Amino acid sequence: MNDNITPVEAALYLFPVPLSDGSLDRILPSVNTQLLNGISHFIVENVRSARRFIKKCNHAADIDSMTFYVLNRQTPVTAIPPMLDALANGQPMGVISEAGCPAVADPGADVVAIAQQRGYKVVPLVGPSSILMGLMGSGFNGQSFAFLGYLPIDKDQRQKQLHDMQKSIVSRDQTQIFIETPYRNNRIIADIAAALPGSLKLCVASDISGPNESIITRPLSWWVKAKFDYDKTPTIFLLYK
Repeated sequence: MNDNITPVEAALYLFPVPLSDGSLDRILPSVNTQLLNGISHFIVENVRSARRFIKKCNHAADIDSMTFYVLNRQTPVTAIPPMLDALANGQPMGVISEAGCPAVADPGADVVAIAQQRGYKVVPLVGPSSILMGLMGSGFNGQSFAFLGYLPIDKDQRQKQLHDMQKSIVSRDQTQIFIETPYRNNRIIADIAAALPGSLKLCVASDISGPNESIITRPLSWWVKAKFDYDKTPTIFLLYK
């Protein structure tokens, strides 16, 4: 660690990552970069993208002196606890996701759970969340909502999930939030419009905080006739009445 950098308190810091390309100054507070500069041990979803993010935050960062531990969906559960050894020895550690907020719909939640069990300090930092930003821009119920992650790929299971979502909207007055693999974005809109009543509203929030940000809420009857192309663009979907 550079001697000119103010020491960072020993804790597990959760660093949000931009959702799209753009100026970091517009997306992340400067305190994130300051803390990032004082940490040399990171738990990351992808080493290459984490190194790129750190370098973008600080072009002078000595990446080669840093230690990275990979935590993704393929990481064995037994491999997670040793990742916190540096923190156990009094050194600060950071968690970096691929995009958005660590530990929210993200494997980073597993290491945070262990840190909490051991009584370590956990510090979530301010940054973009597609779930919350999409909800903010949708006009839907922000008091009661559910994030469902990816919908099933199997056609019958997906139909069941969509109808279960409809029931939750009607019976619980609950906004339903979900995502899809980017290259299937257009298809999921068509599937939803064909399966559910046209009066239900769908919000499509695409490229959030990016240069081509688009957040559109319309009835499903409108989406049936609309012309759009969201394929290959990070997008989140919200359903409500």
